[in-house]
Amino acid sequence: MKQLHILWQRLVSSKGMTCDRCGATYLEMQRAVKKLKDSLSPLGIEPRLEIREIDEGSFRENPSESNRVWIAGRPMEEWLGATVGSSPCCSVCGTSECRTVKVDGTTFETIPETLFLKAALIASSELLSGEG
Repeated sequence: MKQLHILWQRLVSSKGMTCDRCGATYLEMQRAVKKLKDSLSPLGIEPRLEIREIDEGSFRENPSESNRVWIAGRPMEEWLGATVGSSPCCSVCGTSECRTVKVDGTTFETIPETLFLKAALIASSELLSGEG
């Protein structure tokens, strides 16, 4: 079975907390990965989710690395033709501007299930065609 590697990373504070934005993205991703497993299995593709934690020091150096997703080795925004931006977040993130993703004129702070699914299905089609 071919592997569709999905990597998501987010800030986790020294107290084990993450922001609401990343917490909501986690729930969206869990739903998406379940749907992907169900739909891609008959095609011989198995999605593999890896979750990485970013510590507070690394986050302060580069806040845009939190709530970031790669699918099949490429940033999710490449699969979607999206752009990356930032906006104020919450207490866990301090005064940092956190990652947003803009797709077709809409800016998302929480990455919705539909964007995960769309990017993963595009990547999966390349796996099936031998390009990925």
